Amino acid sequence: MKRVYVNEKWCLGCRLCEYNCAFANSGKSNMVNALQGKTIRPRIRVENDKDTFFALSCRHCEEPLCAQSCISGALTVEDGVVRVDKSKCVTCKTCILVCPYGALSLDETGVVQKCELCLNNTVGAPACVQGCPNRAIVYEER
Repeated sequence: MKRVYVNEKWCLGCRLCEYNCAFANSGKSNMVNALQGKTIRPRIRVENDKDTFFALSCRHCEEPLCAQSCISGALTVEDGVVRVDKSKCVTCKTCILVCPYGALSLDETGVVQKCELCLNNTVGAPACVQGCPNRAIVYEER
């Protein structure tokens, strides 16, 4: 299965992946209208460890602890992709606590959100991959 991978050597820390992710998941057709003056809530996050930048997103684990711990059944695995059914989320945040990668966060309403590989909102590669100017983020099978 294809997944998002990051080459830390090439990551500039520009955060364009975050903006492209937030825009792709906003449901709007214009990036300025979608993001200007708003707190962005991307499903990928750029972190910094000394002089190294790297992007964190869901790894779509084969046996995801987040889905196993979800008390409401909001997190499920479909064709290798860990998905969120926002209508089932009870905002207990257990999935956030158990994820060893820190890949889950809350949306503006307090419901859990995570990378779903842009399967519902783009064609081809996820928005973070398409928007990375340095090709530090790739979508491939390994």
